[in-house]
Amino acid sequence: MKTMQLQKADDGFAILTLDAEGSMNVVNDAFIADMEAATRQIAEDDSIKGVILTSAKASFMAGADLKQLVNGFGTLTPSQAYAFSKRATDMHRAIEQSGKPWVAAINGLALGGGFELALACHRRILADDAKALVGLPEVNVGLLPGSGGTVRLGLIAGMKTALDLLLSGRSVGPADALKLKIVDEVVPAATLIDAGKAWLATGPDPVKPWDVKGWTPPQKKGLTVPEDSAAYMMAAGGLAKVGYNQPAPLAILNCVFQGLQLPFDKALTVEGKYFARLLTDPVARNIIRTTFISKQAAEKGARRPEGFEKFAAKKVGVLGAGMMGAGIAYVSANAGIEVVLIDRDTATAQKGKDYSAKVLGKSVQKGQIAQDKADAILARITPTDDFALLDGCDLVIEAVFEDTAIKAETTRKAEAVLPEAAIFASNTSTLPISQLAQASKRPDQFIGLHFFSPVERMGLVEVIMGKQTSKATLAKGLDYIAQLRKTPIVVNDSRGFYTSRVFQMLIHEGAAMLAEGVPPAVIENAAKAVGMPVGPLALLDELTLDLPLKIVDQAIAEEGDAYTPPAGVAVMRRMKDEIGRSGRKTGGAFYDYPEGGKKHLWTGLADHFPTKAGWDIEELKQRYLYAQAMETARCLEENVLETPQDADLGAIYGWGFPAWTGGTISYIDTIGIAKFVQESDRLAQLYGPRFLPSAWLRDKAARGEDFYTAATETTVKEPVPA
Repeated sequence: MKTMQLQKADDGFAILTLDAEGSMNVVNDAFIADMEAATRQIAEDDSIKGVILTSAKASFMAGADLKQLVNGFGTLTPSQAYAFSKRATDMHRAIEQSGKPWVAAINGLALGGGFELALACHRRILADDAKALVGLPEVNVGLLPGSGGTVRLGLIAGMKTALDLLLSGRSVGPADALKLKIVDEVVPAATLIDAGKAWLATGPDPVKPWDVKGWTPPQKKGLTVPEDSAAYMMAAGGLAKVGYNQPAPLAILNCVFQGLQLPFDKALTVEGKYFARLLTDPVARNIIRTTFISKQAAEKGARRPEGFEKFAAKKVGVLGAGMMGAGIAYVSANAGIEVVLIDRDTATAQKGKDYSAKVLGKSVQKGQIAQDKADAILARITPTDDFALLDGCDLVIEAVFEDTAIKAETTRKAEAVLPEAAIFASNTSTLPISQLAQASKRPDQFIGLHFFSPVERMGLVEVIMGKQTSKATLAKGLDYIAQLRKTPIVVNDSRGFYTSRVFQMLIHEGAAMLAEGVPPAVIENAAKAVGMPVGPLALLDELTLDLPLKIVDQAIAEEGDAYTPPAGVAVMRRMKDEIGRSGRKTGGAFYDYPEGGKKHLWTGLADHFPTKAGWDIEELKQRYLYAQAMETARCLEENVLETPQDADLGAIYGWGFPAWTGGTISYIDTIGIAKFVQESDRLAQLYGPRFLPSAWLRDKAARGEDFYTAATETTVKEPVPA
């Protein structure tokens, strides 16, 4: 047994220790085969009176190998997927029915399949350690626990707790796990095994309640307990929040509901069938591939060029102490890096440092960080107006106003002081990096590092390669992002790069719909119905109309007739220039913001943009998704993007494209390029050339290609756990 070791003892209490190759234990074919063999051996050995199941690693078990699941997607039929689930289910049933009591000595993290394994044991003892989290987070990857998790959790903890944990996917620490009754005991880590032996010494019954003859499911006659009825109705109502694009929440709701009414093995069969349905649904594949496999690969350096020594920034300069600069200063200091925060005067720079103090203060209040550690982070930030303090910096990040001339002046002032080896990065969201690099003495050491707001909460960084940016500079930029524990994507230079360029398609599509007579509330709700976090009109209010219009005006000035303005420009100009409403900061544009009240759509919109009948909500939803996906395809065609993985990561983590799609390119692949082209032609005829497929995309459709098969799949050396 390569993934575990069985150690027998004179007292009859065997210890089965999980110890797979790699840094963590995961549920995969090898583990299941070894557990089946170990369980048979234990059941047949009369000298074994009980079993303590634990781990040799820092964690107990992290869950299923998601990479194995994704690689099998598309090759499994529903019956094969059910068989896959049933094998793990039968493995857990063999533990329950082995005739021997099992106690899970959970020494660390136990998630997904790892916690399902613990639930199959007759007792669960958890280490009193903040890192010892337990939970069933499968909903986060479009799945449900497929080997008894929904059924056992419902029976052990009750409907209310089970639905809360399963639908949220949240993990809980020792104190909460004990309070929720999903573990039986919490003890110091050093006494886990002793606690397990002490329980086994009491001679516990090895028969689970549901295996006792005459056992009746608690809700055989339906939801007779008011608390359960309320929990079920609240959970059903909560499905609207996640949207009906994700099938996993509804499947979980049904599994828990039926698991409390059916005989135990019948309930397991129902769960297995739902799991099989989800496993063969593209939603789960899309979510897993992008949010876990591609994300972890990016964070481990999938796009880092080889042959360059590892770089660690020790001192970073941040130019501009506004919202973005202040956030970059905070995350850098939090990563242990000394920061020089520069603005036009020391008082303004100090305001930027005060932002870090505010963030840290909240963390101290919540008990997330000790005061002395917060003080140490804050001490790393030096606010100043003196560029001379940049001497000795490894890296400088410019986050000043989005103006080419201002950025050029700032670049020259910084480079007059910086060491020759230092790299210079711009946090611009739209201005071409190659153009900004013209002000640099070392354009090969000039790169774009586009952070997202608020910096401390947004995990993505868009790395932009200028025409002269060297691979060595890219390697250093990616190493710095790794220090910050953020997720990078790498794109080539272009107006708006990737994220800003495609994000604009969403807000312009919403504005175009308003001009067509679609009611504003419908415009907003259609976007939220596909899974966008906020409607386009609300986004425009937060951005202010000045920003997208400035981007358009810059493009017109530089490209002239070669530039085609986006579809919503006319509406934005009318709102700003004729109606005099430009955004929340100036009192409101599409929304009103009453003092002390809740924001609401401006009632005056109807006077300026009369609504018409005839709109189709499904077509509106399709337009949002297709507009963004088509522009992403153009970015791949133009080599702004080099991989579908970067495209999908940027879409989900950059501007909140719906996670159920896996990202803009996964969305096209799921539909199929041929069908996507066909539908895009139809939309182009109705709404304009922004939907028109290029000859390049038509050729891909004609060849029957898809983006991910055509690309080289990113690999991860170790299994990716749920």
